[in-house]
Amino acid sequence: MSTPSHSPSHAPTHTPTHAPGRTLARKRRTAVALAIALTAGLGSAALTALPANAAADSVKVQYRTSATGATADQVEPWFKVVNNGSSSVALSQVTFRYYFKADGPDTQYRYACSWAVKGCANITGTFHTMATPTATADRYLEIAFTGGAGSLAPGADTGDMQLRFHRADWQTLRQSDDYSFDGSRTAYADWDKVTAKLGTGTVWGTAPGGNVPDPTPTPTDPTPTPTPTDPGPAGATLFDDFTYTSSSDPAIGAHGWSVRSNAGGPGVPGATWAPENVTFAAEGGNTIMNLETSTAGTGESTKHTEILTKTMKFKNGTYAARVKFSDAPKYGPDGDHLVQTFFPINDLKAPMADDYAEYDFEYLPNGGWGEPSNILYTTSWETYQADPWVAVNQHTESRQSYAGWHDLVLTIDNNAITYYVDGQVFGTHDAKYLPERGMSINFNQWLIDLNGQPGSTPRAYDQKVDYVLHVKDQVLTPAQVAAKVGGYRTAGTAFVDTVPNG
Repeated sequence: MSTPSHSPSHAPTHTPTHAPGRTLARKRRTAVALAIALTAGLGSAALTALPANAAADSVKVQYRTSATGATADQVEPWFKVVNNGSSSVALSQVTFRYYFKADGPDTQYRYACSWAVKGCANITGTFHTMATPTATADRYLEIAFTGGAGSLAPGADTGDMQLRFHRADWQTLRQSDDYSFDGSRTAYADWDKVTAKLGTGTVWGTAPGGNVPDPTPTPTDPTPTPTPTDPGPAGATLFDDFTYTSSSDPAIGAHGWSVRSNAGGPGVPGATWAPENVTFAAEGGNTIMNLETSTAGTGESTKHTEILTKTMKFKNGTYAARVKFSDAPKYGPDGDHLVQTFFPINDLKAPMADDYAEYDFEYLPNGGWGEPSNILYTTSWETYQADPWVAVNQHTESRQSYAGWHDLVLTIDNNAITYYVDGQVFGTHDAKYLPERGMSINFNQWLIDLNGQPGSTPRAYDQKVDYVLHVKDQVLTPAQVAAKVGGYRTAGTAFVDTVPNG
């Protein structure tokens, strides 16, 4: 995994109803206050640890908590699994259990993974009811791994697994009476109040009194398989030829688009987002959408542009657009740190939330983010937090001019994310960055800062878009994309959207 030094364009602050925009450093997000002062200890005396001695195949569990209070919005147990044996261990053979006391007999809980070195997509969590309840435990959360988590060599560990769970009704919960909780543990250390199995045998920890950790009862409160955010048949399609008259054309909204006008980032502080600078005109036999970004060297004179879908219903499949990037300004002096983009994205619900997704084509004709000149980035995002800045992403870049028209294709299936430019693979990113839920489709053009061209002479830049295409749950080659677009144009079809709303 590689992390670019820049903070890419567009972690969204808009919800599907488009709350105000994005800042480059993303400091506009208010982090959820997760820690509450510790006011009580565990509800029962600690039991003697009975970890297994290291054997040919053995693991142990290390624990810390990120939510130390007696009560909290959510439990935040973080773990590392360590191979303390003498041979390699496949993580798909490992499970471990965190024991807790439910707030009530009918209370249900929901599991989530905020971030993990092994990838949240490779870690599962299910809730079970214990056969013999105790004063500090009547449920447990069982964590397991998919084959994608790989294996651990002797002495190796999984790295951080930042897990959490909360009540299904999001009411405050009590954790001070939970068997596996210890609010004083804010650094990783071996923890015997979590049990671990390798295959069918327990190799680590002690279960609450009267319970044997080996039997696996039927889950009584499993984390449900999420209802898909984009139900519907594979092959459902959005195609738009952008045959509109102006940014105020009622057909734009009727076709599911929003031309941004609200204030906020990313970009130059004090800038506005100008719907009137999103225009449409005939060019080369097609109607072309143009995004104009202009400035006279101050935040107040800077006008950015963006258009995006109003719903986040797009997930796996093929995304494509024909975009014209510009190296030279439309008028005025050159040099501004400009970003020209095409990307699907959803909203970050909390710092390091595991269901965030963003997949960027970003062209910087004059550099920026520490780059001195032309660079094209493609970046796949798993998650991030704004303060302190932590980015979990993978990117590919090419330092050359991309001025002119380019066919941009992005494919997402259950195995990888692949970016194409003009029919050639530009970058392939790992399965750990796959989206967990639907996204919107966006184009925007904006200035990172005013340092590239500090003058006050007015100048403007254009980014043009010929069409956009999304085909749900089908991976098309660039040639198949071109054929599909050609078929719509031959038939005179300027717009179609058969992708169901989530």
